Amino acid sequence: MAVLLSKLTSKAQTVIPREIRAQLDLKPGDVVRYRHTDAGIVIDKLPPANDDDALSAFSEWTSGADDEAWADL
Repeated sequence: MAVLLSKLTSKAQTVIPREIRAQLDLKPGDVVRYRHTDAGIVIDKLPPANDDDALSAFSEWTSGADDEAWADL
């Protein structure tokens, strides 16, 4: 695979290279996940949200404070 680069802006934003967007079939509004593994950082596309998921109604559990509190689990 070719090495692909993107530059981080002063607001910590970047553009996912076209080739990667195509491989992941990324479209506007899609959510990507960043996971730290022993092999490095893995970026993948999340499936669309399941509206039938009862826990998805608890949006108060999705704050930055919650992410920080649960980060070590």
